[in-house]
Amino acid sequence: MRCGARYRRRLDDPCPRCGPEGVLDVEFDLAAARRAINPRVLAGRARDQWRYRELLPLPAGARVARVQVGWTPIEDAPRLAGWAGVRSLRLKDEGRNPTASFKDRASGVGVARALARRARVVACASTGNAASSLAGAAASVGLTSVIFVPESAPEPKVAQLLVFGARVVRVKGSYDETWELCQRACAAYGWYNRNAAVNPSLVEGKKTCGLEIAEQLGPEVPDWVAVSVGDGCTIAGTWKGLREMRALNFIERLPRMLGVQAEGARPLVDAFEQMRDLRPGPARTLADSICVGHPRNWRKALRAVRESGGAFVAVSDEAILEAMREAGRLAGVFGEPAGVAGLAGLRKAVAEGIVPSRDRALAVVTGSGLKDVKSAMRAAGQPVTLRPDDAELAAYLKDRPLWAT
Repeated sequence: MRCGARYRRRLDDPCPRCGPEGVLDVEFDLAAARRAINPRVLAGRARDQWRYRELLPLPAGARVARVQVGWTPIEDAPRLAGWAGVRSLRLKDEGRNPTASFKDRASGVGVARALARRARVVACASTGNAASSLAGAAASVGLTSVIFVPESAPEPKVAQLLVFGARVVRVKGSYDETWELCQRACAAYGWYNRNAAVNPSLVEGKKTCGLEIAEQLGPEVPDWVAVSVGDGCTIAGTWKGLREMRALNFIERLPRMLGVQAEGARPLVDAFEQMRDLRPGPARTLADSICVGHPRNWRKALRAVRESGGAFVAVSDEAILEAMREAGRLAGVFGEPAGVAGLAGLRKAVAEGIVPSRDRALAVVTGSGLKDVKSAMRAAGQPVTLRPDDAELAAYLKDRPLWAT
């Protein structure tokens, strides 16, 4: 992505000329894939991410994690569409994955690649979701995982890691500092590096979200797909999957991509608006999964938005909390802050005229709200506490009738 060099079968590392900044992009023989992947063939396959194996960087007969990843539901959300200001809105709920986030898609491929290379230890740096997804997938096949998390990582995410038996290293520093420590450790100890920002195979796992959107919706593919953005891998992967399904004739047109960052961590928004390359910036937001000041996969993220004719927007933490509350109240979907940032960005993009109100949209809810219960309580408020007394309940309901809630 940086110098234009081409390699064969280099599927787990960055460009040797450019180092970590030289992210590679895996190319597939789509003509061959077209012969193997079509609606008739897919109809007979299991509904998980491995149904697209010809478009994944796996050797024949590769072992995969023993957990079912992918084929998450896409649901209509008409009441939430009214709140967002679009004609129609669908949600793809990635919280239904095994460890309750989008990152299971990448970790599934990462663990399969690690097994193919006969690695014994896999490692990554994460604010939580990539970490728990790797720990769960590794545990299912007996691999040891070493996870680096910043000190600010939410407790529910750390709890998942410990339950899965991961060796957890909590770093007294930012996510970017945590990531750098993990990079050095992988190089020093020979661990398989699951960090999607430098391992091109991991983005291939993430693209299964785009492959699914195209297969699940077909001619009803939306005008816009809204995705929260941290390192840039999720939006890049989703776009790549959609683009490949267009090449395979599953869809007749491509949607535009809407990348959403937090106001306190918006280096890609600034790069897009100023039509320049990335300059790392500060990172401060309650949406820990996108609290990234130096997105490592920024080239692919910017390419995805620019190629699709889309846009980047930044939203406040208050707007993210509102989206968290309204997604639950109006659509019955419980997303963590980063998980619903795409919804907050969609609403802002409509208000600013970036997304026409007549358009149809899909938002990828990238993680479950159970990942960050403190933020959920901040968004939704506290419950009322009453004694077990009928008169006290009646008085409460009189002061606050149900139709006013």
